[in-house]
This record gives sequence, C-alpha cells and structure tokens, in this order.
Amino acid sequence: MSQRVCKLTSASAEQARWDAYVEGHSEGSFFHLSGWRNVIERVYRHKCHYLYMEANGVICGLLPLVEQKSKLFGHTLISTPFCVYGGAIADSENTLLALEEAAADLGKQLGVDYLELRYTKPRENNPNLTLNCNHSTFLMALADDEQAILQSIKKKQRANVRQSLKNNLVAETTTDVDAVHRIYSESVRNLGTPVFPKKYFKALQEEFGEQVECLLIKKDDEAVSAVLSFYFKDTVLPYYGGGTPSARQCRSNDFMYYDLMCRSKLQKGCTTFDFGRSKNGSGSGNYKKTWGIQPRPLYYYCQLINADSLPNLSPDNPKYKMFISAWQKLPLFVTERLGPFLSKYLG
Repeated sequence: MSQRVCKLTSASAEQARWDAYVEGHSEGSFFHLSGWRNVIERVYRHKCHYLYMEANGVICGLLPLVEQKSKLFGHTLISTPFCVYGGAIADSENTLLALEEAAADLGKQLGVDYLELRYTKPRENNPNLTLNCNHSTFLMALADDEQAILQSIKKKQRANVRQSLKNNLVAETTTDVDAVHRIYSESVRNLGTPVFPKKYFKALQEEFGEQVECLLIKKDDEAVSAVLSFYFKDTVLPYYGGGTPSARQCRSNDFMYYDLMCRSKLQKGCTTFDFGRSKNGSGSGNYKKTWGIQPRPLYYYCQLINADSLPNLSPDNPKYKMFISAWQKLPLFVTERLGPFLSKYLG
C-alpha cells in the first residue's frame, strides 16, 4: 500500500478530515486539532507546516509543525509550540517514523537549528531523536460526585479546599476574555514570565467555541482568580490560570480548581482532569502533587539540524535568571505591552 506525505491546506473539508482523525485516534489530543494552525498563524504569524500521511485517499498519520524564527531564541521547527503535547500520531510505527523523517527533511530545507517533537510516551525506534525535557504532566481521574472528588484530594489540600468553601467565593463562567486575561497577566508577571497577548485568548475562544471555557472566581463581587480551560473528548484542561495578590488569603485558586473538577464532571461528563505541564521540582508541580496527582513524565525530543548542541531554554538557565528578576519588578501595564513580543517564541 503506497503512502504519500501531504501538507494541510486551509480548505475546510481537509481540516475536517484532519480533525476526524485526531478525534478517532487514541493518542489524538486537543493540541493536535487543526484549529491551532489557524490561531498560531493569525496571532503570531509563524509559518505552520501541518503534515499528514495518506494511503489510498485515507489519512493514516499526522504531525503538526510550526516554524519559529528569532534572533534571541533561534530558528526551530516544533510540534507544537504553546501546547503540552503534539508529536506525531499514526496507525503504525512505520508511518510514525516516516512522518518524523519527513519533519527532519523539512527542517533541513528550512535551515532550522533543530526539530522538537512533544510526546507523552518514549520514542525508542528513532535513533536521531535525543530526549531534552525535564517536565511532567498531571492527570487525575474524576470521581462520581462533589463529595467523592473532595475525598480523592490529599488530606492537607482537602483542608484548604474546605476552608475555601467557607469564604463566600462565587464561581462564574464568562465570555469576558478580557477579565480572565487581566488576572492571568498579573499572575504570570509576578512569576517573571512574559504574558501571552489578549488577542491570543480571543482567537482561541473564536476558533474552538464551546471547547474553550472561561471561569472567574469572585469575592465580594471582585474577581480574584480566573482560568481558561479546554474541553476535549472526556478531559478538561485548565490551561491558563492565575490569581490576584488577594487570592492566597481567600484560597480562591484552591476553590477554583475544585469547582472546575466538579462542574466538568457533573455538567459536562468529563472523566479526566488534566492539570497540565510543570517543570520537575517546580513550585507549580509541587502544588499539583498536593492534590494527590502523581506526575507523568513528558518526552520532548530534539533532532539537531544546524545547531551543534541541544537548547537550554529553562528558567534556571543563568542566561535568563537576571531577565526574570527584572521582569518581576516591571509595572503591569509595561509587561502587558512588551510581553507579547517575547512570548510568541516561548511556547
């Protein structure tokens, strides 16, 4: 059976075929959907090269790729920036290898420094790939009701959630992306991270519709925490979240994630809570563990094309530590304006 590598176009019928394959594949994730191509090209102007393998007119594998080019961060081909997952998925190992080889060939044609592929499982049959990741993801099975979900949380964190339930906090879904982005931008500034632009949040909402949900947590009618979540298959993914300085005192973040667990289970029938990616040993990773969620390693592989060594984009890199410290001290209005110029390369 002959196979050929094709490149996804903007034709709606072709994108529908792509998404149908993602939906039907056991490893197809929200981050494999063709909508990301539309969002990334529209918001960040990166070139997208979405490859798929076809046999007798039927898709048998696919690999979303995005080209990023920056003097500061280099020239890369990534599957997929701004996403936790996104490596190749296919019907067979041979097709998977063929897609990885096609990606490497494309990287050579483009003259990139390296190719990066993001997987949830180890790749053992491609000797050209080198593991270059120190992150884990956190997945939790959702119990049947609110009380069972509460009991599934580790004892200390369960006490925090119970305390938050006494603080007169109110959870509200909203279409007001501006309100969510405002809280999120302040939160990431305090962490020393450049913020993603508001138009990115709006593009996600426009592209994915009901698969994107914004949740605000209010105290005395003032928003103190917020999260933008994705829904796909049977999973909810709280992806961009944060809180104001008063969030810690009223434990609104604890309330927010517990409320999201309950509403995603009871209202949307989700069975899995995907708490996202964290660097191993980081504060965010340790916080997720307090919920009783065990980390699962992520497997990000690089194949060097024109670079001589693997990249080190970790916040622990001395090259970035001084920048992070300075960024944390900037006024919020400054980081909201400058952040988007940097964050487009930090996916």
